[in-house]
Amino acid sequence: MISAVTKYFPELSSNQRTQFEKLVTHFKSWNEKINLVSRKDMDGFLERHVLHSLAIYKAMKFASGSRILDVGTGGGLPGLPLAILMPDVNFVLCDSTGKKIKVVSELVKALDLKNVEPMHARAGDIEGKFDFIVSRAVSRLDKFIPWVEGKIDKRAINAWPNGILCLKGGDLREELEEVNHPTEELQISQWFTEEYFETKAVVYVTL
Repeated sequence: MISAVTKYFPELSSNQRTQFEKLVTHFKSWNEKINLVSRKDMDGFLERHVLHSLAIYKAMKFASGSRILDVGTGGGLPGLPLAILMPDVNFVLCDSTGKKIKVVSELVKALDLKNVEPMHARAGDIEGKFDFIVSRAVSRLDKFIPWVEGKIDKRAINAWPNGILCLKGGDLREELEEVNHPTEELQISQWFTEEYFETKAVVYVTL
């Protein structure tokens, strides 16, 4: 059922495999009631949504004890797949749409995730500092960065300086030129061979 994930992450524990299976089952059920992702995408949910989210892990595995803020999480992407893969990392998943965060809260319960805190809030209203901000095509970076640049912790416990890891697609040259911070574009096709990932990237912004 989750072969698209185990193909690249064969080291998953039996509990993690069960959590990914539950994520697929419960997400599909909720998506029929609330439009979390395009319904035509659900046949390819594992590849286009779960595996896509996990590209952030391939870019950088967060250090144990890291605090990660997922901004505009929607139905819990990329935060929930990352939280399953990294149970020793703490995630706050925020979205300004209440009904979506309600679904995320139900998914957290169903998956028995102890390292996830869903929050109905905009990024600017979240208290505390984080090692990294993650997001999935929420907005252009020149608009996104001002929402979160005050949220980055000064401590550094990861391999890279703290900042943003965003999932993006297409030609990003113009968008990255608008950013007044160091950026790096990491092609997802170096990790995942499916055709879908040929035009997808993880963008790292140092703040």
